[in-house]
Amino acid sequence: MKVSDGMTYAPKGKPHPVVKPGEFVFSAVHLDHGHIGGMTNALLEAGGTLKYVYDPDPVKVARFLKDYPQAKAARSEEEALEDKETHMIAGAAVTSERCALGLRAMAAGKDYFTDKAPFTTLAQLESARAAVKKTGRKYMVYYSERLHVEGAVLAGYMIEQGEIGKVIHVEGVGPHRLGAAGRPKWFFEKDKYGGILCDIGSHQIEQYLFYAGEEDAQVKYSRIGNYAHPEYPELDDFGDCCIVGAKGTTNYFRVDWFTPDGLSTWGDGRTLILGTEGYIEMRKYVNIASGKPGGSHVFLVNGKGEQYFDATCTTGCPFFGQLILDCLNRTENAMTQAHAFKAAELCLQAQAQAQVIHG
Repeated sequence: MKVSDGMTYAPKGKPHPVVKPGEFVFSAVHLDHGHIGGMTNALLEAGGTLKYVYDPDPVKVARFLKDYPQAKAARSEEEALEDKETHMIAGAAVTSERCALGLRAMAAGKDYFTDKAPFTTLAQLESARAAVKKTGRKYMVYYSERLHVEGAVLAGYMIEQGEIGKVIHVEGVGPHRLGAAGRPKWFFEKDKYGGILCDIGSHQIEQYLFYAGEEDAQVKYSRIGNYAHPEYPELDDFGDCCIVGAKGTTNYFRVDWFTPDGLSTWGDGRTLILGTEGYIEMRKYVNIASGKPGGSHVFLVNGKGEQYFDATCTTGCPFFGQLILDCLNRTENAMTQAHAFKAAELCLQAQAQAQVIHG
């Protein structure tokens, strides 16, 4: 894992198993994005047992097995999907192919855990909704910028405990380092990666819905542009969006591929949550020029004063253990299916209606 590279960023934490070895078995299928490492780490730390790995590219499989030698290379995708012991298929396929993989996994009786973005078209979303209803299986999404960041977990606890009153606005910035030389060809083809609001914008929309407690919302405006990468004409290197929730909360976010080389990590992701009695700021991956290393920096301001928290090694990332138990118990404590799909729907709508402002 290179902290400077978002494509291969795979957080590791302390093991906190919720099941015994062998009680929850998963396999990793299609390794097109490096987030499969973060997904695998988190499931293992929560007590999952990794059985198979499959990708048509043997180089990807060999690289995965170097990091996870306990896995067995499947001879085909079908061998992993049809395995009787496997509960879940975890995948990080090319974005436009993630839905089809999920449909195959659910048809085989497996729950599905995919990297974000989970879809590139609204038609894919509707087919997944229908498959979930038909099969009763889960189609869960690795919205890592909330689920796999302890500062983001801590902020959720603060809101739950009433530290800032009622949330009325969430504002996010999600800059990423492009690292074009290390990206695969499909990353620059819009029909395959979906566009910037569909892709990294999905993190921003999901966290807004969660922190604001919204179950539905409308995209009021969205914009995309290509300011500095004419050699990749289908790349959006900038995007922003404004959303209003059904309960009257608001959201604005900006995402881009302009992280400068001098930044120590892949992106200076930040979130500001405004409540009726205070506000929270998260500096998820770096607190620039502060003398405070690492990420998960959380600032809380309310009637009690100003407080700073280093959330590193405090909360853990409970989503993954909850997800395992949800799969075994058929509950929805980690994330509801409706929430996962609503976040996806809004990012698809934002991308589809975006005004092109440059390029």
